[in-house]
Amino acid sequence: MSNVAIITDSTAYLPDEMVEKYGISVAPQVLIWGEETLRDGIDIQPAEFYNRLSTADIMPTTSQVAVKDFKELYEKLLGQGKDILAILVSDKLSGTIGSATQALEFFPDENIEIINSQGVAMMLGFVVLEVARAAEKGASLAECKTLAENLKQRTGVVFAVDTLEFLHRGGRIGGASRFLGTALQLKPILEVRHGRVEAIERVRTKTKAHNRLIEILAERTRDGETIKLATLHASAHEDAKALLEAAQAHLGNVDETIFSEVSPVVGTHAGPGTVGLAYLIN
Repeated sequence: MSNVAIITDSTAYLPDEMVEKYGISVAPQVLIWGEETLRDGIDIQPAEFYNRLSTADIMPTTSQVAVKDFKELYEKLLGQGKDILAILVSDKLSGTIGSATQALEFFPDENIEIINSQGVAMMLGFVVLEVARAAEKGASLAECKTLAENLKQRTGVVFAVDTLEFLHRGGRIGGASRFLGTALQLKPILEVRHGRVEAIERVRTKTKAHNRLIEILAERTRDGETIKLATLHASAHEDAKALLEAAQAHLGNVDETIFSEVSPVVGTHAGPGTVGLAYLIN
């Protein structure tokens, strides 16, 4: 049994079976909808979220994981005799790392480390998954931390959104702001770069956008490299399934695929119809 416990937050949206298999602890982000405060992935799931969003008069907002949630997680895992590594969403997209760091004040002498993944969704999830696998094989806290820092340099996520409205409204638009006000038929292709949402280019149709996502991944891999792929989709199951299958066939060097949605908190900012691919280059 591993002596290192891995914590991430709900924006990673790892499949439940993987969370359970590797004993990963997931700290819930918070969705605020009118008078309701909902824990991401616990009190509300993606299908319910998008159904509700389609008819909502009041739009939801989001908040980072609470300090008390990290404090409770630390207490639980330390009580099991674990060292702890928390690998979390980019600090440029969320205040979650601030909450995790504040909670450390209650445990000044314990072995707890925090990693800023500089990512989100399965860009973050792949780092968490690989480190959890290493921990299961007996890697120490220091080894897990070094691995996470190395892995995050080889991850990325590229995605196409139907509209920039949601990213703009939530203040997560980064350098993609230069695409605001473009013709509605143009589909922005974006990525998370240095922890922020940045623009890559625009194409004219959804089909061309999805094809371009695959081309971008092909451009980013070299001969002999293999790649792990995961979907990123917000209420676009069929599009994401087709994209993942097409990417796997086109790239030919894919050694693992994961079909993943985005959590309601990420969906609040990306907006319905968002589809993309997260990757880890081995």
